[in-house]
Amino acid sequence: MSLNPDKKQRHQQRMQRQKEVVNKSIQQADKDKGLLLVITGNGKGKSSSGFGMVARALGHNMRVGIVQFIKGAFSTGEEAFFRRFPDEVEYHVMGDGFTWDTQNLKQDIASAEAGWDVCKRLLQDPTINIVLLDELNIVLKMRYLDIGTVLKDIANRPKMQHVIITGRGAPDAIIKAADTVSRIEDVKHAFRDGIRAQKGIEL
Repeated sequence: MSLNPDKKQRHQQRMQRQKEVVNKSIQQADKDKGLLLVITGNGKGKSSSGFGMVARALGHNMRVGIVQFIKGAFSTGEEAFFRRFPDEVEYHVMGDGFTWDTQNLKQDIASAEAGWDVCKRLLQDPTINIVLLDELNIVLKMRYLDIGTVLKDIANRPKMQHVIITGRGAPDAIIKAADTVSRIEDVKHAFRDGIRAQKGIEL
């Protein structure tokens, strides 16, 4: 496709202005800290995003702690994969399954509390670079854990440790405390057309 000289020049000028803006933003970002990232919303892909960051961390020879709330009744592809790296990944499945399956409030609370005991240990370990708290938002929304205690334990973690929290319905206090928040929108889902969860996609 041939472009006329004027269009090429306008494009180059526009890209140059954009480059200047981006470079200025990069220069101003001169701080390092352990981040609290929250991935919430009703759309698919919250846990997938969290596990994607875990994979990225392993590429940088970082150590990771994973605690899965809720999803305990069945094995996932993430669990099967990341358990292949026992020296780099501490993987804990602490849930008993979806709350509508367990139908046992006392059991759900006990499982959440046991899960948080594991989280606290990881949050106190300076050799763990990233902690993924998968589906923690749901646990907090259901009030199985005290949100004040959770935020205090996260705030007291090692300075450069990153924490990722996933799950729909992130409480306002979690969003306020976070450094980065992503909200995944539900536009369309195959399940509503009667298609069951697929290995490698949902499982």
